[in-house]
Amino acid sequence: MSTTILIVDDEDNFREGFDQYLTNKGYTVHSAANLTDARKILRSELIDIILLDVQIGKEYGPDFLDDINLTRPTPVTILLTAYGEVDMAVSAMKNGAFDFMSKPLNLAELEIRLKEAERIMQFRREMERYWTNADKKFEFVEGNNKRMQRVFQDAARAARAGVSVLINGETGSGKEIIAKYIHKNGSRASKPMVAVNCAAIAPTVLESELFGHEAGSFTGATGKTIGLFEQADGGILFLDEISSMSLEMQAKILRAIEEKEIRRVGGTKQIPVDVQIIAASNRDMKKMIEDKEFRDDLYYRLRVVDISIPPLRERSEDIPELVAFFVKTISREQGKNIQGVSPQVLKAFQKYSWPGNVRELRNAIERACIFCLTDTIELCDIDSEIAENSY
Repeated sequence: MSTTILIVDDEDNFREGFDQYLTNKGYTVHSAANLTDARKILRSELIDIILLDVQIGKEYGPDFLDDINLTRPTPVTILLTAYGEVDMAVSAMKNGAFDFMSKPLNLAELEIRLKEAERIMQFRREMERYWTNADKKFEFVEGNNKRMQRVFQDAARAARAGVSVLINGETGSGKEIIAKYIHKNGSRASKPMVAVNCAAIAPTVLESELFGHEAGSFTGATGKTIGLFEQADGGILFLDEISSMSLEMQAKILRAIEEKEIRRVGGTKQIPVDVQIIAASNRDMKKMIEDKEFRDDLYYRLRVVDISIPPLRERSEDIPELVAFFVKTISREQGKNIQGVSPQVLKAFQKYSWPGNVRELRNAIERACIFCLTDTIELCDIDSEIAENSY
């Protein structure tokens, strides 16, 4: 669906010229020569962006902002000013206008402003969707990035097939989120998904964590312990940062997957287990195989489906939807009613490189929600390192 623009200006030549220009650019365009007609169009059409002249005959253009601000989602307004009206436009921006441009319009600059306005409108629509569906539980943000949409498509296929999956991606990019998506959308959704961060457990302890142990199998083992494989029986075992495993441990995991049975540490009995394995890594697994740090047979056994998550810096078009999702969920967790972020904040979020990926974005919004004292997150509420990207 194309972006819809409403031009409000009393100059016939200006309206007609820009109507044709914007239509040729792929926009859907409506125009009005006065505020009465503009109000009728706003009530009857779904408008994304409004190009609003400050002086429309004897009418004052910014008077239209009251009507615009009552529309949900609120269209993004760009004021058009003549010489000497800049102070007036700046004042109007405090009442909800997004930006202003001086006539005659610079076409290259107009296209830049329209793209920025489209991003703001996308975010507002996402916020409206989340708040309108307040009783629905949103868990996964697929976004608009083609690579990320492919990730969810592949994850859905893996969920239906119930096969082993290997997920690659930088730290914080959302590997566990994809694992949860596979769990929820597969035949094992009613069974447990058990997750373990292999890098967070000492190699000497990891075997006991995964396979369990019998009483007396080692010092301190006073009773029998059920391991994570058995806990996940019938469901999914998510092995995060599997690349940190020792080669010895990798061999035991491979055997468990192929034999579909495990043996507790200190035990003699083979215990059958039915688990779908999802493994994840933030390292280059093929390079590890070349360096003899990871077993190639385990690698190929795990990657029946291979999913690679792009870093957030390579899918900035998804940031508005992610921001909308996090603002809604986090503000509610904190007992607040924050409706969104300012255009300047969204601009800063989209220009920032996010080395910590989606996890860092979530943390940034959690921090902003704590500091926010109104219903909109402003630049003063976010970390200064991120805020400086708004300029």
